[in-house]
Order: sequence, then C-alpha cells, then structure tokens
Amino acid sequence: MPIRKIILFLVILMAANSQTKGQIYFTKNGSISFFSKTILQNIQADNNEVISILNLQTGSLQFSLLNAAFHFPKAKMEEDFNEDYIESNKYPRSTFKGSIANINKIDFSKDGTWQVNATGDLMIHGVTKNITTSGKIIINNGKISATSSFKILLEDYHIKIPSIVSNKISENIEITINCNYEKK
Repeated sequence: MPIRKIILFLVILMAANSQTKGQIYFTKNGSISFFSKTILQNIQADNNEVISILNLQTGSLQFSLLNAAFHFPKAKMEEDFNEDYIESNKYPRSTFKGSIANINKIDFSKDGTWQVNATGDLMIHGVTKNITTSGKIIINNGKISATSSFKILLEDYHIKIPSIVSNKISENIEITINCNYEKK
C-alpha cells in the first residue's frame, strides 16, 4: 500500500474518531429505582451508582449497575433482596444495551424536552430480555439528562417470590431511571 494511501487512511480514521468522541456522554452516578406496590406493603429501593453511556450520533445507550448498590429503607429488605431474590453474589450486575430509535430528531443545541423510544436487551438476574420503552431526553443550558419509567414482571427474569411473602411483593415492578450526562 503506498504511503499516501496509508496517511490518508490514518487522517480519515483520526477525523472519524474525534467526531464520534465528541458525541459521547456518560454518567457514573445515574439513578435507577424500583417500586413494588401491594395492599400490604410498598417497597422502594434506590441505586445512585449507575453507569450510563449515550452516543448522540448513533443513539447507542448503555446502563450498568451493581445489584448490591440498591438501598432499601430497612436493612432486612436489603438483605433479602441481595441474598434471596436478585442473588447479588451470583448475579452481581444488571445491564441494558440498546439504542434510542429517534435520536436524529433531537436538536442537542437547543433547550427542550424530547420524547424518545429505546429498544435493547435488559439483563437482570442472569436473564436477558429485549424490551422497548419510552422516555425523555431533556436539554437545559446545554446539559443533557434522560428519564424513563417502565414495568417488568419478576417471573420474566426468573426471580422467585416465596409464597409466604407473595402478598407483600408485587410481581409487577416499576423501574424509574434518571441520568444527568456529561461530555466524555
């Protein structure tokens, strides 16, 4: 390969890399919470150590969190969650890898709120399911944030609830996501 072609290839590669790099946003302290509502008891847990990466150019969106980083109002709930339900020692992480379908409709140079749809693979308790959910991308003074709320069924992720506490834990769990992104 002639030296000119190699140099041209390297220049194009560096330009493409710098263009993509400017489009990557991330957070190390995103928030994911879940809520279970039954007649006998409501349970909420929060995790504020969520890592997320958003590529503004491609719409690629990823989340990763340690299951043991969820905090509950009662220590016993946290212990039961980690040992009996999510089995944090066996399944330490939950992840989402997907994309925002309509990312090209967002003008990231203007303040505003845009409705978006994300589709991808949600992995919880070692089980991966393809999901689609709606959310919002909010731009305020050049800062980007994202929110979403959706429900999952515990049985879809092979999370078993013992019959003795089945009236205290809903099979249908609401998950809420809030992330404030910074440029990488």
